[in-house]
Amino acid sequence: MVTPRLSKNALIVLGKRYLKKNQHGKVIENPKEMFHRVANRVAQFDIAFKTGNTGNETASKFYKMMAGLEFLPNSPTLMNAGRESGQLSACFVIPIGDSLDSIFEAVKTTAIIHQTGGGTGFSFSKLRPKDDIVSTTGGIASGPVSFMKVFNVGTEVIKQGGTRRGANMGVLKIDHPDILEFIWVKDKPQELVNFNISVAITDKFMKAVEQNKSYPLINPRTHKAVRHLNAKDVFTQITEAAWKTGDPGVIFIDRINRANPTPKIGQIEATNPCGEQPLLPFESCNLGSINLTKMIRKKGRKYSIDFAKLSGTVEEAIHFLDNVIDINSYPIPEIESVTKANRKVGLGVMGFADMLIMLGIPYNSEEALKIAGDIMSFIQQVSKNASYQLAKERGAFPNFNNSIYYGSGSLPLRNATTTTIAPTGTLSIIAGCSSGIEPLYAVSFARNVLDEERLFEINPVFKKMAIDIGIYNDDLLEAVSCTESIQNISLIPQEMRELFVTTFDISPAWHVKMQAVFQKYVDNAVSKTINLPATATRKDVEEAFLTAYSSGCKGVTVFRSGSKPKQVLSCANVLYC
Repeated sequence: MVTPRLSKNALIVLGKRYLKKNQHGKVIENPKEMFHRVANRVAQFDIAFKTGNTGNETASKFYKMMAGLEFLPNSPTLMNAGRESGQLSACFVIPIGDSLDSIFEAVKTTAIIHQTGGGTGFSFSKLRPKDDIVSTTGGIASGPVSFMKVFNVGTEVIKQGGTRRGANMGVLKIDHPDILEFIWVKDKPQELVNFNISVAITDKFMKAVEQNKSYPLINPRTHKAVRHLNAKDVFTQITEAAWKTGDPGVIFIDRINRANPTPKIGQIEATNPCGEQPLLPFESCNLGSINLTKMIRKKGRKYSIDFAKLSGTVEEAIHFLDNVIDINSYPIPEIESVTKANRKVGLGVMGFADMLIMLGIPYNSEEALKIAGDIMSFIQQVSKNASYQLAKERGAFPNFNNSIYYGSGSLPLRNATTTTIAPTGTLSIIAGCSSGIEPLYAVSFARNVLDEERLFEINPVFKKMAIDIGIYNDDLLEAVSCTESIQNISLIPQEMRELFVTTFDISPAWHVKMQAVFQKYVDNAVSKTINLPATATRKDVEEAFLTAYSSGCKGVTVFRSGSKPKQVLSCANVLYC
């Protein structure tokens, strides 16, 4: 039986967020028991499809994947599987119509979701603009931004399952009359602290930017143009606000809908809080990530990718995520109905930057882009085959005949989507690897999580390599502590410095190139932050947005260091001993 090998920080995170507690708040579960709890619950669905299957064999496979830190599901599954809540999905999109009933019903649903650990996304684009007429009362409307503040306050007072604060994504279409107010709403640090915000940008708008033309703002109540703005000026304001505050991000809504697997069922209007999961109204999705540092083998002093192990892990991960859909406890019937009709899952990766270092490949290199494409195209192919195998046994997703797959020569699939790249914030702490597909933030840094607790980290691959070559000592630790880059530290050999490039060593163009390569082989979207140094210019932000659009990304978020009074990652400023 596999025993989890967990770091000190992993144990802190598990104890605060994931392990069962009694009524007095005392932890009454250890990590091994947690993984057994989750594996046993998720495996139970197999009994319905295999004669004589008690679920024990499946549970053993699921446990081995998780306890070996090869695969981890999204946080609500680890928190809630086998417990009273039973709500296992991370991502939800809740529709908001242009009425008080719709708005406050959405507030209620959001509170239920946040209480169980999920995150929510909304499009506020159907709400009539500020100062528009309200015929039922004879008054005037307060506009989308004012109602976003209602959701923000609701989120503030609901702490997710006693473990973390809720997260929201607020989306507004580029042609909404209140778009400028939306773009600048987070210019004040105290506003919408529980929201990420993104502008839904259309192809037509981007063409107007390119041609320096005006475009119409459309009242969603009347569907008529109310005025025109210069597209380039508005785009400049988006990049200015993003440079200044880190918000808004942008999502390319037409591109997202061109990839919508069920366009006959509805249009996608919004994403989950980190932008990687576009969803239909009332749809949810459960995610999971494969730890790529566990998918390599060593021969002599050289590492290589173990595609056979990766294939087996992908197959079992899709099996796991598909089971979650059926054992899940859904917040409201509408969410259960839409989710089970499409059965979307999102399998992604973490530890990508660590894996590149182990393979001896710099992140900002053509070879790294090739590795990214090789790995993600492989995962996409294997995940689709795994979904097909499940469909043969359990049936295709109910909306298959109304999907883009039907009549295209595609084999029946169990799931409308199979792949997503999530940020894996706390999951990567548990797994002891780098986050998602991000480069290293720094070799040594501090992470602000868990109600302002700071977790100090030193990259484990760097530490092992430094020990192996005999340079790991207090002088080295002091040198790498609180520095964004190790490129000028002479204690470290040049070839090692070239491998341990950090996010600020990498140009915005390389960040976007990496995101675009992964996006090419991902059904849903890719969570990737273009982290920029404090010295980055407005032009850097503009180029990141334009390059993301031209290279096929579905959205992009830019964050300039220091642009927020509080940020999740920062240099450690401590000496590790």
